[in-house]
Amino acid sequence: MLFRYIDGLNELVGRVVSVVAIIFAAIIIYDVTMRYVMNAPTRWAFDVTKMMFGFYFVLLGGYALRHQAHVRVDLVTETLSPLARRIVEVLGYLIFFFPFAWVFMTRSYDFALRSYMQGETTYGSVQLPVYPLKMAMAIAAALLMLQGISEVLKLVFDHQEAKPSDT
Repeated sequence: MLFRYIDGLNELVGRVVSVVAIIFAAIIIYDVTMRYVMNAPTRWAFDVTKMMFGFYFVLLGGYALRHQAHVRVDLVTETLSPLARRIVEVLGYLIFFFPFAWVFMTRSYDFALRSYMQGETTYGSVQLPVYPLKMAMAIAAALLMLQGISEVLKLVFDHQEAKPSDT
C-alpha cells in the first residue's frame, strides 16, 4: 500500500538526517578544541552548525510523526472504543493537521524561493546562503504532509504496525 512507501521514505530521511547530528557535534568539538586548546577559534563553525541544526530539526518532522513521537494529549480518546478513536483521529488530521501542513508547505516554499531570488545570506562572519535551509523547510513540510496521509490511510484501513521495540 501507499503508506508503506511514505513510511519508508520518512524512515530513510530520518536515518540520513540523524547523521547530521554526528557531523555537527564533531564540528562543535573541533571548534571548542581549536578555540580553547589551540587558541585559534574558527570563523565558520558557529554558522555552519547553526544551519546544520536547522536541517536536523525541520527534516525530522515526518520521521517523528511516523513513530508517533509528537506530543499528544489523549485524555478524551483513551476512553473511546478503537473505532471511535480512529474516527476522532482522522477528523483531527482533516480539520487541524492537513490545513496546517498545507500552509506550512506553501508558505515555506514561497519563503525559500524569495530567499533564493534575493541571494540571501547569513549575517555572521561567514556569509552562507540561507535558501537551502529555507527549502529544507518546504521539503520537511511536504514529508510531514505525506506522513499525515500515511497515518490517515492506516487509520482508515485499520492497519496496526508493529512497534519498533516489537521487531
